[in-house]
Amino acid sequence: MRIALFITCFNDTMFPDTGKAVVKLLERLGHTVHFPQAQTCCGQMHFNTGYRPEATPLVRRFADVFSGYDAIVTPSGSCAGMVREHHATLAADYGDAPLRTRVGEVAPRVYELSEFLVDVLQVTDVGAYFPHRVTYHPTCHSLRMLRVADRPLQLLRAVKGIDLVELPQGDSCCGFGGTFALKNPDVSNAMLADKVRAIQDTGAEVLCAGDNSCLMHIGGGLSRLRTGVGTLHLAEILAASEGDAA
Repeated sequence: MRIALFITCFNDTMFPDTGKAVVKLLERLGHTVHFPQAQTCCGQMHFNTGYRPEATPLVRRFADVFSGYDAIVTPSGSCAGMVREHHATLAADYGDAPLRTRVGEVAPRVYELSEFLVDVLQVTDVGAYFPHRVTYHPTCHSLRMLRVADRPLQLLRAVKGIDLVELPQGDSCCGFGGTFALKNPDVSNAMLADKVRAIQDTGAEVLCAGDNSCLMHIGGGLSRLRTGVGTLHLAEILAASEGDAA
């Protein structure tokens, strides 16, 4: 199986360790991971803010760069959802017949990390070791668009040494929502306050999620209140092993 890593522009710029963790994890499971260096943004920011014609060249680039791979794995439910659910719309509205064909071939091969591990590789125990109290926040795109359901939790429950605790009202939005946090800061901050309070109630040392955008937003709230709660992407916990430093 030819596997490509779609790191996403957000992770590549701000959270490169997450991409490294995906590679480490998949290599541990016996797979070679390719990283097409010509990859760029999936166009989600443009699409969500109304610049849909401007997003179409990014759709074309994505289809060109990732054609030929059996699976495109990404540590972002948000970006996976954009490609799988909206690239076809942009290709139909602003593209041409060849683009529609290529999107139809490539987009279904895009998987959020937990989907790929559980559904494609059919594995839940990835050999991880993480001796900390952890709670999991299901991000909106992964929960409502991709419907990953409990796949991340299946993976976390199999991690050795972990103390996994349920997050109260975990399915509520953290308030980030991309530009929503900028356009509606008061509402966003109120939602963030509820999320931070719920996390603190768990007594967790670490908050885990499948999107670093949400972790950045929540992590900022946790940090400003000096809660001592850290944030880690799902990939980084799953990539951790007993040989790593404590």
